[in-house]
Amino acid sequence: MLQLITYDLKNPGKNYTDLYEGIKKLGNAWWHYMDSVWLVQTQLNVESSNNRLRPFIDNNDYIFIVDITNQSMQGWLPEKAWNWIREHNN
Repeated sequence: MLQLITYDLKNPGKNYTDLYEGIKKLGNAWWHYMDSVWLVQTQLNVESSNNRLRPFIDNNDYIFIVDITNQSMQGWLPEKAWNWIREHNN
């Protein structure tokens, strides 16, 4: 499964290292090229991913996780990003 995780972190002075490390630990591979967007190849469903990450954000922060496995995609990204997506989107 390929999940897209994005967030809006409201406390710029806070150390969000635990969140970033938690995202990396969700699966076998991850990609993080845009500031608040991650792609993670994982066996977890989106609810489980959310439950694992929720402790790392504040009540005024936002996080959005969606399963994008085998979905149509379009955008303007570097070729290495598209290569990573094609390799891990199954």
